[in-house]
Amino acid sequence: MFLSEKMKLKLLSSLVKTFADEEPTYGQQCMGSMLGNEVYSFQIAYYWSALRRKSIRLHVNSELAPFVSIRKVDLVPSEMPCYIDHDENVLRTAPGLYPDLLTPIDNEEIVVIPGQWRALWVTIEPEGYIKSGNYPVEIAFFENTEDEAVKVVYQLQVINALLPKQKLVHTEWFHTDCLATYYRVPVFSEEHWMRIGQFIQTAVKHGINTILTPLFTPPLDTEIGSERPTVQLVDVIKSNDSFSFCFKKLKRWIDLCISKGVEYFEFSHLFTQWGAKNAPKIIATENGESKRIFGWDTDAGGEEYKLFLSQFLPELKKFIKRNDLEKRCYFHVSDEPKLEHFESYKIASNILQEHLEDYPVIDALSNYEFYKKGVIKNPIPANNHIKEFIENEVPDLWTYYCCSQYKEVSNRFFNMPSARNRIIGMQLYKFKIKGFLHWGFNFWYSVLSRYPVDPYRVTDASYAFPSGDAFLVYPGEDGPIESIRLEVFNEALQDLRALLLLETFIGREAVISILEDGLEEPITFGEYPKDAEWLLAKRKTINSRIAEFV
Repeated sequence: MFLSEKMKLKLLSSLVKTFADEEPTYGQQCMGSMLGNEVYSFQIAYYWSALRRKSIRLHVNSELAPFVSIRKVDLVPSEMPCYIDHDENVLRTAPGLYPDLLTPIDNEEIVVIPGQWRALWVTIEPEGYIKSGNYPVEIAFFENTEDEAVKVVYQLQVINALLPKQKLVHTEWFHTDCLATYYRVPVFSEEHWMRIGQFIQTAVKHGINTILTPLFTPPLDTEIGSERPTVQLVDVIKSNDSFSFCFKKLKRWIDLCISKGVEYFEFSHLFTQWGAKNAPKIIATENGESKRIFGWDTDAGGEEYKLFLSQFLPELKKFIKRNDLEKRCYFHVSDEPKLEHFESYKIASNILQEHLEDYPVIDALSNYEFYKKGVIKNPIPANNHIKEFIENEVPDLWTYYCCSQYKEVSNRFFNMPSARNRIIGMQLYKFKIKGFLHWGFNFWYSVLSRYPVDPYRVTDASYAFPSGDAFLVYPGEDGPIESIRLEVFNEALQDLRALLLLETFIGREAVISILEDGLEEPITFGEYPKDAEWLLAKRKTINSRIAEFV
């Protein structure tokens, strides 16, 4: 039997998720366009109808071959794909195996499995090194010799234009302790520093230009009364009521991040999550002994912690100035306070403002009263609560989403279509959003950090959050392994940059007119076209308009 009789192939866009038990019936695409410095991706779905598994070789034939990489779209388990009251804009709701993991291919060879649909993720990354023009990308599948290959050809147009530098301040919380725990290395050992560098590099490559920096162990997703592993970059020496500080590890962190391309530093929260009632865990050396001096038993507004901050923050500001970081730093009070926490948050915020009035203090919170009453100048409302902030013209507005934003708005759970992930770029553009925050770049613990999990087996933080919320990358033996969701979100950021480029030619109003042309309702964070075909066609239009001017 010829290979063509055993293997079925389909060219698909990057916005399709191929499940093993279902032939992909949407998103077929055999051509596309990109700007010269974009990262462009498409997929090849394949079905093997022979009786036994088989090793199949791959070969890329194209002028773009040096810039082409191919990865397998592997399946990972999801025991909790969504909440029971989910909306209708999902692909599936049942637990099972979901396409997400992008695994590098060994020796240009894949193993095909009888009776299953699988996909390959093809990426073209020329980094501005090729001329504009039309390039066929032929990929051959063969068993023994290429003479008997089954081939697909994707037509790619490279436009003579470059995306502008990303302006969006973008953070996905970087969990330093999860790296040490998973790789079983001591915190801030040389191997730990190596892993930190690897994962920061992957983050930056995908448009994450801001890194959560653990001055002290971040008081995030921690069960009250318990502790996460200590990841404290600032050494503290306590002598009675006086404190001194060593910033050697923090300096190493800053230098490493900058060497990888990080632009901004988001210093970890100085008060506990969900109310700002306590201090984070802080370890100090006192009388030659290392011990915890602050934590859950410390009143956030108490004199002892205020005294500490009054000594620490001026020294930190001196460090920032010495290293020319004044325009690159963000601070936090507490994560996700609710209105019932208003008074405790206000007390904590006022303490920081005494010392940090020249620095932006940002927090994820969605009740407009916090901003209206002046306890925060830089709120980060969730994308399902942002309307009131937009209507009141809050300047330099950020947004975020997490597990709670699962109705109507953009998000990136396993069971959501990739178009729902990617639409965020066009929304960020329309509303001139300055920054985007998400809590889970690599959170590989259970809910409330009670114990570590294997992210290849547990993708929902132990039945707490829908799969896809807690992390964007997987820990590979040689470093980070990326996901569909990470790549598609980066495509959203590229859409945002393309819109900004077009704006330089035709103006903002004209760009928004193009964006919303043919829609019955204007784009908002809750109202937007849901299908991938619209999104891809709109990006094609944007590229065509850019091409007119270059």
